[in-house]
Amino acid sequence: MVLIHRQEERTAVRTTTLGSKGPEVGVIGLGCMGMTSSYDMRTPRDDATSIAVIHQALDLGMTLIDTADAYGPFTNEELVGRALSGVHRERAVLATKVGLVMTDSGPAADSGNTSPGAARNGSPEHVRKSIDDSLRRLRTDHVDLYQLHRVDPQVPLEETWGAMAEAVAAGKARRIGLSEVSVDEIKRAQAVHPVASVQSELSLWTRDVLAEVLPYCEEQGIAVLPFAPLGRGFLAGRFSSFDDLPQDDFRRGLPRFQQDALRANLAIVGRVRQTAERVGATPAQVALAWVLTQGRDVVPIPGTKTPKYLAENAGAADIELSAADLAELDAVPTPEGARY
Repeated sequence: MVLIHRQEERTAVRTTTLGSKGPEVGVIGLGCMGMTSSYDMRTPRDDATSIAVIHQALDLGMTLIDTADAYGPFTNEELVGRALSGVHRERAVLATKVGLVMTDSGPAADSGNTSPGAARNGSPEHVRKSIDDSLRRLRTDHVDLYQLHRVDPQVPLEETWGAMAEAVAAGKARRIGLSEVSVDEIKRAQAVHPVASVQSELSLWTRDVLAEVLPYCEEQGIAVLPFAPLGRGFLAGRFSSFDDLPQDDFRRGLPRFQQDALRANLAIVGRVRQTAERVGATPAQVALAWVLTQGRDVVPIPGTKTPKYLAENAGAADIELSAADLAELDAVPTPEGARY
């Protein structure tokens, strides 16, 4: 079988806009979290390769580069800042986030969040300080997209969003977005300042946003940025047992990756693999291609720190899934286990 994801055969991925009023971006972006945090932390970091992957993404037209101050914490922004220094910054649509605070001892009290190892801080004071700190680490005078990583239940969203709008007024951010929010929260933010994007988990085994959030965003011209579109690597067929997970890897604590759940969830991967074999692609490409079909404003940001997987992800933009393919993928089993 000949696969079409080989880099030497690739031109730049096709483009879209970041919502109805945003800049032009590739239809697939790059999530940078795994370059410095969460995944396989026992293996030494290879910053040189990660920087090369970011440059390769730009060459492939995957221009939306996503990071956050919480990743590391801070080390991911520093890495991205080094990668985008000089002429590379002009080629990227740079996105970062604020609102999650990592601590050595784990979540702070009353964090109220669903992301392991993080507390929430949406205070205006924190936002005002964090944007300046992020710009320093990123070696730039502005970010193209500044996102609220999670809504802080202890701070009115309007206050947090107002502080983020101040960053736009000051020229420190071109536009602002939300992450993991409800339609009601999007509306509350819109009443203060336009919402450019909503970042949420979306994949063949996580479809919650398809019910209400994605339709509303399409109606409003808001970009939807799916993170973990490959099910944190699971949908690519890279894990067949719990023991396949690296020792120091946060997936080992996620319900869907526990041995019994993982074994049951292999049925999902099997269906994806069948489709991939039929269309002449890899399972990862099929999983990403399915996400791309979910809406005109959907721009997935799969993460990788490997040149091979980056080129493979880019190839997903060329995959054409038939109505029969989509019906088969839509019917994959419901996953065993919660997200977190």
